[in-house]
Amino acid sequence: MKIGMLHSRIRAEEKLLLQAFNKRGIEVDLMDDRKVIFEISSEHCFAERYSEYDVVVERCINHSRALYSLRILNDRGIKTVNSAEVAAVCGNKLETTSALTAHGVPTPRTLVAFTPESALEAIDELGYPVVLKPAVGSWGRLLSKINDRDCAEAILEHKEILGSYHHSIFYIQEYTNKPMRDIRAFVIGGEVVAAIYRHSDHWITNTARGGESSNCPISDEMREICRKGAIAVGGGTVALDLVEDPDKGLLVLEVNYTMEFRNSIEPTGVDIPDRMVDFVLNVGENGWKEANNGVAV
Repeated sequence: MKIGMLHSRIRAEEKLLLQAFNKRGIEVDLMDDRKVIFEISSEHCFAERYSEYDVVVERCINHSRALYSLRILNDRGIKTVNSAEVAAVCGNKLETTSALTAHGVPTPRTLVAFTPESALEAIDELGYPVVLKPAVGSWGRLLSKINDRDCAEAILEHKEILGSYHHSIFYIQEYTNKPMRDIRAFVIGGEVVAAIYRHSDHWITNTARGGESSNCPISDEMREICRKGAIAVGGGTVALDLVEDPDKGLLVLEVNYTMEFRNSIEPTGVDIPDRMVDFVLNVGENGWKEANNGVAV
């Protein structure tokens, strides 16, 4: 089987995936997204260059590069992990929340507004504190915990002056009084394979921001919520971020489609990259729907 890996740079996760493929005797062609050129105006030229791959594994850091690359590949019949549809939903928090709630997956109450004035009204509706997030972003960056109206007015003004498209969409979520931790659960091909707690003294618990990880037992409730959450976004290899609300129970915050897992292997004892390779090979041999327990995209 011929595998390609589209990447931005080779991080710890990519090295672990390459090692897992190597254990199976499978060489992986590396495709640097800083150098790759896609021919999209001629089907013949494109097919000659990329149709040799049974599967292309997407490991880009930049969401736009990942999304457009997957769209080009999928439109020309080339299998990828994950798919363009999964990337489109998971790469945008607004789309993720909409998909989750449409499938009955519990999430924090979330409001969306398009002007600073309506955003301020939405914040007042939710009540303080609230969390303001960019619709597109990762690693816990540009999150704002807004504790009062003065803070809300200042942050909304800053976002308006920044002026970019992403700052003109106001994604406003109720603040969950979580127990100084959240949960990241890994779902591969419809199976919840592992979960970790991410502990921090700060309200942002991402391990990229200094959070520490430990094993999280997978309860029946968590397993069911995570399975439904993965189905809602189209399946594949995804990581769901959950919080424990003292009144509402487990709530899903977001779903990550180019998931990081380096800090989750040791505490869980689960060889996550090996499980990912199993899924990639299954997609290559049997197709997305079969590998994904019947979830089609």
